[in-house]
Amino acid sequence: MADDKQRKNGRSGAKAPWRKFDITLDELPKEIDDKALASGGFPYADKLKAEAYEKELRKLQVELVHMLASIKKAGARVVVVFEGRDAAGKGGAINRLTAHLNPRSAHVIALSKPTETEAGQWYFQRYLSNMPTAGQIAIFDRSWYNRAGVEPVFGFCTPEQTAKFLEEAPHVEAMLARDGVRLIKIFLTIGREMQMKRLHARWRDPLARWKLSDIDFKAIEKWDDYSRAYDAMLEATDRAEAPWTIIRANDKRRARLEVIRHILLSVDYEGKDKKAIGEADDRIVLDAQAYLRDGGEPDR
Repeated sequence: MADDKQRKNGRSGAKAPWRKFDITLDELPKEIDDKALASGGFPYADKLKAEAYEKELRKLQVELVHMLASIKKAGARVVVVFEGRDAAGKGGAINRLTAHLNPRSAHVIALSKPTETEAGQWYFQRYLSNMPTAGQIAIFDRSWYNRAGVEPVFGFCTPEQTAKFLEEAPHVEAMLARDGVRLIKIFLTIGREMQMKRLHARWRDPLARWKLSDIDFKAIEKWDDYSRAYDAMLEATDRAEAPWTIIRANDKRRARLEVIRHILLSVDYEGKDKKAIGEADDRIVLDAQAYLRDGGEPDR
């Protein structure tokens, strides 16, 4: 059984080409390119065709406009949290999510490193100050969950701080839920070879290179540390008031559609067209407990 899980999640003992991988290589090694789509247990052998993607995307984006109008009318408050591996496609998914939404009502929050003042405050304070008012959606491009991922992996916080965060986060989110906030937490995961391919592509593209940070250059060597951190995060903070949804995102097109579909399915709003929304693709969309039973984040 353990061997089956290892193979399913890309944990076989085969020679690992990533051990000597460098983002700045002139060309992506063929072995990595060949393994990228299937890495991390991704179930599809081919990417979704552009024509099918565009047709489905339009239907879902039209429904998003209806959803936001209903949220505004009802005075509802919705928070969407995006977390995931470096290069998993959070930015691209957010761009498609917000492309046709009124920016006065749908806000994207991407906070930078805390200031000296913020660092001296309660950890959640600067995030809670960006909660939506009535009739709005707040979309966090990374969130308070930095304390469960990048911060412990790179030593930006102590183990005690992370442990305290994992204990407190469910209580904070439960308070938001009791106050009427609809909290949707999405975690995008990709395989190791797919991460290498995407980071390499960013380096090679002069229009995308700005996305690379010092942390991105170390993402591959820190893969195992991230895996353990993310598994602990999902285990500790997946609660009924604010559950996690995991989306396998090796195919950006499929992932973007499932992100939007999940949000539409998660929000109650007037005039919802369930036929237009469709059903989640359960081959790549999992709840946290099913994901963890399936082996969690692949660590090799």
